[in-house]
Amino acid sequence: MKNIKILLGLRIREIRKLKKLTQEQLAEKIGIEIPSLSNIENGKNYPNSETIEKIAKGLDVEIFELFIFEHLKEPDYKKMLNELTSILEKDTKLLKTIYTITLNLK
Repeated sequence: MKNIKILLGLRIREIRKLKKLTQEQLAEKIGIEIPSLSNIENGKNYPNSETIEKIAKGLDVEIFELFIFEHLKEPDYKKMLNELTSILEKDTKLLKTIYTITLNLK
């Protein structure tokens, strides 16, 4: 699992790109150096609360939105496999369909 510094950095980068801002533009907008923003986005540095507020304001989002990164976490493949197995054991028609699709994708 990725740590919070990395996840926060990925989330900031994701929102920045969605807003069509470059690192340079966002850094200027919030009054920090470009390398500082780069280090935050790369998960090397964790911003203090004041910088988090500036980033949220610069991106025009609520602070909590910077911490929505469930979709950025690596999937739990064992859990996925267990759930899929459980579903397919109960539905042989679905199992055959998925099996056929899988063979055709190979």
